[in-house]
Amino acid sequence: MMNNDSLILRVAGRPVGRYITRPELPPKLSPRPYLHPVTTLAGTAVTELSPADHLHHLGVGVAVPDVEGHNFWGGRTYVRDQGPTELDNHGAQRHSAFQIRDPDGFVEELRWVAAGNELLRERRTVAAAELTDVAWALDFTFSLTNTTPEPLSIGSPATNGRPGAAYGGFFWRARKEAETPAVFTAGTEGEEAVHGARADWLALVGADWTLVFAGATEQTRRDPWFVRTGEYPGVGSSLAHEERLPIPAGETVVRRVVTIVADGRLDRGEAAALVRKAVSP
Repeated sequence: MMNNDSLILRVAGRPVGRYITRPELPPKLSPRPYLHPVTTLAGTAVTELSPADHLHHLGVGVAVPDVEGHNFWGGRTYVRDQGPTELDNHGAQRHSAFQIRDPDGFVEELRWVAAGNELLRERRTVAAAELTDVAWALDFTFSLTNTTPEPLSIGSPATNGRPGAAYGGFFWRARKEAETPAVFTAGTEGEEAVHGARADWLALVGADWTLVFAGATEQTRRDPWFVRTGEYPGVGSSLAHEERLPIPAGETVVRRVVTIVADGRLDRGEAAALVRKAVSP
């Protein structure tokens, strides 16, 4: 179906994720390609799509709440001195073409369009690789190029006056379960300690699954983590934590996050060992 193209990601022949390239979504959800469901090798789903608490959370992808005032995150926009506000300012990420399309990954070109104009062009590279018989890695790189003649910048609710809400960039909406998931880094644990911290990796541990997120470039590791466990389970890497991220005309911003998807509940040592295996120096 032309408006709902999808591909299946496989690891050692096993399906581990479905990528939707042209989702049919209302404008207020900021339509964009996404991965859902993503599963462990044993088949446990570790993503959610449009859950009741946040309809604009779409599995795994790239979402940014403020590109020169345009909302590529979905839902309400945080307005300084006003709070979350319904605005008609939503953009869309439009799939242009696949440069590469293999069972274990792809390279995709996308256009970020708002108010009839292209603001950014993205190249997205996604690869799935087996690590062990119970863990695999999703390697996700995105590069955003400012295709306008003017400088533009990326912001977040935090840069617009809402402390602690620096979401925007790579984002993974995880599966909501009866129990709140555990979260830890190499040196800290708990949502309060991990949220907003800079760490080479962090682990989110559910009932019978673990996600380990690792910044795979020096620049990505400088971005703090956005973490939610109590309200809902989600992890992102913040492009605009304390100040807006400028992208001059013709310039490109690149980020790479490798996520380990494992069956079972990993401890610190197991998570760190898999990160070393998955992220090449």
